[in-house]
Amino acid sequence: MALRCQFEASNEVGVFCKLTNTYCLVGLGSSDNFYNIVEGELADVIPVIHCSIAGTRIVGRVTIGNRHGLLVPNATTDQELQHLREKLPNEVAIRRVDERLSALGNVIAANDYVALVHADISKETEQALQEVLKVEVFRVSLGEHALVGSYASLSSQGCLVAAKTPVETQKEIASLLQVPVVAGTVNRGSELIGAGLATNDWIAFTGLDTTSAELSVVESIFKLGNRVPTEISSDLRDSLIESML
Repeated sequence: MALRCQFEASNEVGVFCKLTNTYCLVGLGSSDNFYNIVEGELADVIPVIHCSIAGTRIVGRVTIGNRHGLLVPNATTDQELQHLREKLPNEVAIRRVDERLSALGNVIAANDYVALVHADISKETEQALQEVLKVEVFRVSLGEHALVGSYASLSSQGCLVAAKTPVETQKEIASLLQVPVVAGTVNRGSELIGAGLATNDWIAFTGLDTTSAELSVVESIFKLGNRVPTEISSDLRDSLIESML
C-alpha cells in the first residue's frame, strides 16, 4: 500500500528516506510521527536505520541503494560508515564513492536489477554500481530532466516518471527496465517524484499533500495492495479532471 506522511512538515519524504527491499535509512531529526509510521510498517520486516550522511539528514538524496548494496558519497565520515555497517544486514555491501555529482540519489534511480543514471557520472561510479548494487547501468535523461533520481522512482514492479517526460522516453525506459512506466506527479502536482516518494516492492511512502488520484496511480504502477496497472488510465483521467476543476 501507499501511505501519506511528512518529515518535520516537509512533504519531500524521499529526501529524508532511502527505502529498499532489505533496509530503510531515515535521517536524524525530531519527526516522531514519521518514524512511527515508517517503523510501524517496516520494523518487523527490515531494519529501519536512523543515520546521517556527511553530517546531513537528506539521506535519500545523497545515497543510492538496493537489496544488494549501498553507495554513499566520499564525504561520509568513518563514524557514519561504521554505524551503517553495524546496522545493515550482513549481505548488504557498502562503499564510499568519489563522485563529483555527490548527491547520488538525485542523479541515479535504481531497483534490484537496473540503474538509470545521469549522463555525466564517472566510470568509477558506474563500476561501483555494477559491483556493489549488482545492476545493469544505463545513462539516460527524462526529456528536459537530467536528474533521473529526482524525477523518477522505480521498483522491481514499475516506474513512475515526471509528468512531462516524453512518451518516446517512457517507452525507451520501459524497454530498458522491462517493467511498466507511467508519467505522473506527487504532492499535488509536483514532478519531483524521487524527492516526494520512497518505495520498494511492497510499500510506498509519499508526502501528505499527495492527492487520492496521485496515490491511486502510485499504488497501480508499483502493484501495491490489490491494484492492477489497467486501472492507471482511469486514475490519470480522474487526476486530469481534478486538476482542471
